[in-house]
Amino acid sequence: MKCEEAVLVRIFFGENDKHEGKPLYKYITEYCRERKIAGVTVFRGILGYGASSVVHKGGILKLSSDLPIVVEIIDCEENIKPVLPQLAKLIKGGLITLEKVKVLRPP
Repeated sequence: MKCEEAVLVRIFFGENDKHEGKPLYKYITEYCRERKIAGVTVFRGILGYGASSVVHKGGILKLSSDLPIVVEIIDCEENIKPVLPQLAKLIKGGLITLEKVKVLRPP
């Protein structure tokens, strides 16, 4: 990434969400990698809810099979813009947020 400013995309959905039979978080990661997006990280939540107000949680004795997932994608705006339409098509019951961020590079 050759920019000081970047765009951070956060995508929120459930662990059970799939695309073409593949976990959605894996599909999104592969999709971005093929398009040479600078970085993608997937987080699995332990508790959360969305528009449906259904609480998804994990526990010691019983793990939910639909824990919250957050995928963070970062790159320059000109690299992010072309992938946003496809990402929007993939997210059925989730949420996508965008924010401009400053990238600090070690000397």
